[in-house]
Amino acid sequence: MSATRHIAVIDIGKTNAKVALVGLATLSEVALRRMSNAPVRQAPYPHHDVEALWAFILESLAGLHREQRIDAISITTHGATGVLVDAAGELVLPVLDYEFDGPDGLAADYDAIRPPFSETGTPRLPLGLNLGAQFFWQQKSFPAEFARAAAMLMYPQYWALRLTGIAANEVTSLGCHTDLWNPWTADFSSLVDRLEWRGLMAPVRPASDRLGPILPAVAMRTGLDPQTPVFCGLHDSNASLLPHLLSDKPPFSVVSTGTWVVSMAVGGKQIALAAARDTLVNVNALGNPVPSARFMGGREFSVLTKDQPEQWTEDDVGTVLARKMLLLPSTQQGSGPFPHHAAIWLDAEGLNSGQRFAAISFYLALMTATCLELIGADGPTTVEGPFARNRLFVGMLAAATARAVVASEAATGTSIGAALLACDRPATHGKGESIEPPIDPAWADYVSAWLAAVDVQG
Repeated sequence: MSATRHIAVIDIGKTNAKVALVGLATLSEVALRRMSNAPVRQAPYPHHDVEALWAFILESLAGLHREQRIDAISITTHGATGVLVDAAGELVLPVLDYEFDGPDGLAADYDAIRPPFSETGTPRLPLGLNLGAQFFWQQKSFPAEFARAAAMLMYPQYWALRLTGIAANEVTSLGCHTDLWNPWTADFSSLVDRLEWRGLMAPVRPASDRLGPILPAVAMRTGLDPQTPVFCGLHDSNASLLPHLLSDKPPFSVVSTGTWVVSMAVGGKQIALAAARDTLVNVNALGNPVPSARFMGGREFSVLTKDQPEQWTEDDVGTVLARKMLLLPSTQQGSGPFPHHAAIWLDAEGLNSGQRFAAISFYLALMTATCLELIGADGPTTVEGPFARNRLFVGMLAAATARAVVASEAATGTSIGAALLACDRPATHGKGESIEPPIDPAWADYVSAWLAAVDVQG
């Protein structure tokens, strides 16, 4: 094959699915295909429409390849999702949507056997957010189908299986609040052995492993070279982190924004993580533990701004700061640093649309700053994904942390990190604009007012 120049990155997010073409010379996206990604709400439970996604992936690969030769394929997906396949690689059960509340019906039974936070770095989460709880519920609810399973796969590696026919697993997805992985021993947790699942777990491979070439049927459908390699892939927040692991000097933190806002601290302060506040230990693409915290910020933004213009003026910002118009947590309850708080507005009478947008942006920034504090973050913070383009979010995050914030230039930080898996020698990537904390004391006063109001909220 010729030199690797362009990587197609399959990026399956909870809200949208994308296939991006990344140029390795500049580490930038040169083309992008996108589709919405909504679960199928049909029996036997809400599940992901993997066949619609597969058709989209193949069509996107074919279309992008007609525009620019695809030299390799990499994969990244959202977490909290696993797949059960039979010996032929076919699903034995639909891929469960982690927002389905079915696993809560067996919560007491699951809690009796799940490992402690000290072993896995996994907090106990509701719904199907702990992947171990999903598999446990499926095994108890559908024993005949579960018994047909030949392999348990993490979600990125399911797509790798469909592309190559090779079954694998990988640590960034295994280590993402699943209860299935011990980040300190780099091995499966005691839960996997207790439930006799170790034999089902596909072999663990590094994210950067070249699993194999695409299957002949994929080559025929897409027009790609039959020898096009597919890389093992990784969890999306860790894809955002990877470029910085390879190029930045600790301490620093990365905030990956999408449906979830995931904050990850590298080389920060030593701090005891608060499991009850949705902190956790992720595992990065190099296999190392990373203190992390998250909340459903992208979902909150969508709910709060629905059908509202995303426009504002400097006067709007000044009014919100001066009047201390506050949105307090949490719009999405059950996760995040304030899982049991109910959202309320304070001093927000007569908000116009611009002021409302500013207050929402400030709320999301202050929630992010809280997450960063909970994981001992230090040094500059890089924001990846959609929130990097929100100047109000970035400015308030700088004010709340009293540290510089870098707004990443990449449209999708996850795609750049995933593309790096195919790089023998990482190229220098564009960092983006660095924003220092605002000089105007009104910003710091707003932060103080929000923190005091949250304390009162209890």
